[in-house]
Amino acid sequence: MKKNNYLFTSESVSEGHPDKVSDRISDMVVDSYLSADPFSRVACETLTTTNKVVLAGEVRGPEIKKDDLIEKVRNTIKDIGYDQDGFTWRDATKIESHLHPQSTDIAMGVDSSGNKDEGAGDQGIMFGFACTETKELMPAPIHFSHKILRLMAQDRKSGLLKGIEPDSKSQVSMLYENEQPKEVTSVVISTQHSKDLNQKQVKDLVYPYIKKSIPEKFISNLDDKDIYVNPTGQFIIGGPDGDAGLTGRKIIVDTYGGASPHGGGAFSGKDPTKVDRSAAYVARYIAKNIVAAKVSEKCLIQLAYAIGVSKPLSIYVRLAEKDQHKNEEVKKLIEQNFDLSPRGIREILGLNKPIYEITSSYGHFGREPTDKGHFSWEKTDKIEVFKL
Repeated sequence: MKKNNYLFTSESVSEGHPDKVSDRISDMVVDSYLSADPFSRVACETLTTTNKVVLAGEVRGPEIKKDDLIEKVRNTIKDIGYDQDGFTWRDATKIESHLHPQSTDIAMGVDSSGNKDEGAGDQGIMFGFACTETKELMPAPIHFSHKILRLMAQDRKSGLLKGIEPDSKSQVSMLYENEQPKEVTSVVISTQHSKDLNQKQVKDLVYPYIKKSIPEKFISNLDDKDIYVNPTGQFIIGGPDGDAGLTGRKIIVDTYGGASPHGGGAFSGKDPTKVDRSAAYVARYIAKNIVAAKVSEKCLIQLAYAIGVSKPLSIYVRLAEKDQHKNEEVKKLIEQNFDLSPRGIREILGLNKPIYEITSSYGHFGREPTDKGHFSWEKTDKIEVFKL
């Protein structure tokens, strides 16, 4: 296989995957505090296991009664679709909250005071990426992996897809030729199902979602033998009952499916003062606008921060190989047109809103912006900035 011809694979997991249940509960907590006070500080971690949910972390903001928060956790589990012997939204699942006030040491470094501007909530590196492989300017394998599970979940919740339970995973492998996606070479779907369904019935239910999610030009040569559905034979016990879940364990699923570097910081459970989240969002926003402006077919942005320091320590730009002579010029445009302090990012993207629970599954990127502020980092309203 030629150097610029290769196979590349990305996976996604559904909202019923135990780690995603944890992510969603953590983001529900963030939204609950931001709804009460848009300047709340939240860092919430969630553990889910057999009939148990444990919240831990730090908050600063209005008092939310523990019983009210626990009721919201139950409603979240109910919406995902869990009412099973090993994990249910009902009282059989015990929910504990161990949230406590934010460290004063962290608060001192992050807060603005006197001549000191608000500092970053942590040190670290964050990446943003965009490419022309899909109309959403996302890498194709992760985009199609997300879409399969999202459509399955929609039909499961509406009652159109019967016998399929909330916990699912998907995986799409693509052949690239000359750096562009040419065809899908395999698809893997593992989905929790009712004990009343056999393997053939599960396959018959799942197969149509491949065609609904992936354009025909990419799957016209895909053979049945290259489609794997529940390769272990059955998948009845799932969700937190089958495997414990933790917030922040699906960071590659949340971003670009491995097609871009990742700084290592998770998103869910964090308010937007945490640059792990907000700087990754603005890096995607900038990269997407650069690609939408046709500066290059690919764009990678890296931002680096130090805790308590307002401005990024470095900005790195890498365009597609044939366009790398534009890297420095694009970097200067970013520096001149974007305030990349934590406060500046929140103001650019309108992040002090309860907009995060919906981001917790099917990817934080490649989604449709809404008039309520969800996925504001997916807008392409800065194209003119990058007209070279």
